[in-house]
Amino acid sequence: MLVIVFAILWQGDFAVAQPQLIGASTQRAMVATPRMTPVGCQQCGTAMTATAGGYGCPKCMMGVDCATACGSEVRWQDMRPMKFDAYGPGGYAGPSRLQHLARYHLRPGDEIQIVYLVTRRQDNGQYRLMPGDEVSIESIADEDLNRGTLENGLLIQPDGTITVRLLGQIQAAGLTVQGLRELLEREYKAFYDDPSIDVTPVRTNTLAEDIRAAVGGLGGFTAQAITTQVMPDGHIRLPGIGGVNVQGFTLEQLKREINLRYAEVVVGLEVEPILTQQAPHFVYVLGQVGAPGRQELTSPTTVLGAIATAGGHLQGGNLRQVVIFRRAEDWRMISTMLDLQGAIRGKRPTPADEIWLRDGDVVIVPERPIQLFNQFVNQVFTQGIYGIVPFTGFGFSRDL
Repeated sequence: MLVIVFAILWQGDFAVAQPQLIGASTQRAMVATPRMTPVGCQQCGTAMTATAGGYGCPKCMMGVDCATACGSEVRWQDMRPMKFDAYGPGGYAGPSRLQHLARYHLRPGDEIQIVYLVTRRQDNGQYRLMPGDEVSIESIADEDLNRGTLENGLLIQPDGTITVRLLGQIQAAGLTVQGLRELLEREYKAFYDDPSIDVTPVRTNTLAEDIRAAVGGLGGFTAQAITTQVMPDGHIRLPGIGGVNVQGFTLEQLKREINLRYAEVVVGLEVEPILTQQAPHFVYVLGQVGAPGRQELTSPTTVLGAIATAGGHLQGGNLRQVVIFRRAEDWRMISTMLDLQGAIRGKRPTPADEIWLRDGDVVIVPERPIQLFNQFVNQVFTQGIYGIVPFTGFGFSRDL
């Protein structure tokens, strides 16, 4: 027995039913297993699957991508198939976000936390004694030469010297422990054939502890921190090294600079700078907007975003000539003029004039030329001299 069925075929945006003859065996196969019929969208080429239970049809989305324009601006007529709806209903997964800035450079007003860590580690060379360190000096030849103990060592004075028997003051700061021992051996040989001097460090690296104590540390490996703000002159002040010019530095550059400065005066002290708070960033929106004034930039903002935050543009605003004033790196004035009319009206999908704003930018939405003309008429002919002396128009004489 033959049965007439209607097969649904898609032609463009329309479904067309066409009769087909099928046999009884084919009818039984269709009832047993749903037949999969691949169908394609002629507009975007999206593959759809027709089943006995209906059609599973992903959305046919069209869009524009500025990456396909070879540097020029894309227009709406350049739309092409695009996966705007790549994730199913209720699902969310967005692209990985790129950093807003490749590097953040410090500026006056930024707040920085400097974390201190006493590592007691010297990466290269031998440790050299410094004022505040304590040593123990012992001699097998004569116990009277002994100075200091393992509990209470001989203190190196602020001028870098120690006082020992027979020799008086000896410069110890800047020497290694072995260097101090050899120096004492040479000097005592004037009194002893074999002085057999031994030098033992009792307490060392005291400057690192002093700096850390100034920050508030208690010793050991527990990190302590100090919070400072970049001053208007671009400097910060730190214990032990004083002022450091940090304006324009990245955090990595700042870390390297501070650690190098500390390495000149102390051993085994490392710092890690952390930006805890940025200095406020502001832009100024003036002209034909709902609420002109200053706006704080708390996130990356475009010109249209700033205009929207300022209450949107007014009816008399000239969006074809939006002006941006900006200060360059050397503080010279630069400016540009943007045409945002097409973007506001939805006629330009990727407007090249929709740019990111920088700190201190001034955005001006001027009046339309017709608006300026109306104001001129109002000021001159309504409120000006012609408002006092009635204006009767211009006349011409044929006799001239």
